[in-house]
Amino acid sequence: MRQNGSEPLQETAIDRTRKARPRAGLAARLLAWFAVVAATAAVAVLLLALSGGGLLVVMAGILGLVVCAAGIWWLVARRGLVRLLGAFVAVGAPAGVLVFYARSGLWLIALISSLCWATAVTCGRTALHRARPPRSQRPVRARPPRRAVLIMNPKSGGGKVARFDLVKRAERLGARVILLDPSAPVDVGGLAREAVEDGADLLGVAGGDGTQALVAAVAAEHGLPFLVISAGTRNHFAMDLGLDRADPARCLDALTDGEVIRVDLGDVSGRPFVNTVSFGVYADIVQSPEYRNDKTGTALKLLPDLLAREDARRLDALADGTRLADQQALLISNNPYASPDELSGGGRRPVLDDGELGVIGIRVANAAQAAQLALWGSQAPGLTVTTARRVEVTAGGPQSPETGGGEEAQIPVAVDGEALWLRTPVVCSVRPRALRVLLPRDRPGAPPPAPPVDWRNLLALACGPVERTASGESRT
Repeated sequence: MRQNGSEPLQETAIDRTRKARPRAGLAARLLAWFAVVAATAAVAVLLLALSGGGLLVVMAGILGLVVCAAGIWWLVARRGLVRLLGAFVAVGAPAGVLVFYARSGLWLIALISSLCWATAVTCGRTALHRARPPRSQRPVRARPPRRAVLIMNPKSGGGKVARFDLVKRAERLGARVILLDPSAPVDVGGLAREAVEDGADLLGVAGGDGTQALVAAVAAEHGLPFLVISAGTRNHFAMDLGLDRADPARCLDALTDGEVIRVDLGDVSGRPFVNTVSFGVYADIVQSPEYRNDKTGTALKLLPDLLAREDARRLDALADGTRLADQQALLISNNPYASPDELSGGGRRPVLDDGELGVIGIRVANAAQAAQLALWGSQAPGLTVTTARRVEVTAGGPQSPETGGGEEAQIPVAVDGEALWLRTPVVCSVRPRALRVLLPRDRPGAPPPAPPVDWRNLLALACGPVERTASGESRT
């Protein structure tokens, strides 16, 4: 800690406890207690069963995790017989651990300890979420737009525009619809600017996140509200806004009964993005023409060259004051995800107006480092998780012949899933609260992701003293 430019002050345990002690109710306190008790029980079961094989349960579990991670590495980074061996090991390792537990009679110890630990993690995350829920801004009631212009891509999301009759529904609500022709590529940003010149007082998009970002930038430039219609394939931006991804027609309710929030808008070398910018392995894969039709097959075909070859492209980055060298993959997000685990499946960003970029860098060179990543997670040396306001990315390490190593080198970049080539250095930044988003007041939302378990904060919540308010009421 620093105060008024002075030397760092030593943060005491009391200070940390005060900072960590959330303003929570009884439910959060009880959940924290359950988490601590369950975690203690998980350890106690193993300690009490040492003579009956408790230590073997732990060792077998760790060994299975390490061997499985090594198998996955061989599966994705090698070809031929080694890849087949990797697939066998990745599947066989956890199966072998289960067989060992069953044959040795340790299955009950392993089951009880695992259930206790799962309960501890679930209760702990829920307790921390209840104690300190993500900050959310209060929406402002909006007047219905008079000249709304909506750009719709009929091909997006497998034809959701036609399937949900979005054109007719929007026109019945008074909006003008610009329907894109998939056979004739067009400058979507140019269409949005023309709409503004014609007097549009709202811009909206029914399409993928890449199209959303281009029109959102025009809306932000002219100070107009922006309407997101969840007609894309994955609709990550719509999900983080709490919109209904199953029925995009509900997004149109904002035209008559809406409210406005402000969110950040990302920028990568002058191009806007609403979700993520990917560099390295994923960006290389999406450049392939076969990727759209065969994602898994294309990835398995290209990954060995991208991960294991000595001349594979590596990345250097400077995230504010943090230097990341020789990275295989970088993911820059418009506001950070709660944890790297949130990137798999339906991961969400807790807030969209923190004015920061999320930065995740990965560097794994062999099976041993893959096992280390599996064991240590975000604490592993091969994984960097941080935040920044500005990230500068260059191609570092051995270079591919087509890119070279000079300042004018180009590297592949995936911007909201769109494959691009950008000149280095590629600079990512964020424009805080630059975009006004119009949302329907009645929207299903989605539960914000619970934070990772921080045992220090959890203990502070479970064991912290009860505070008294001025009126004498107790408060945890």
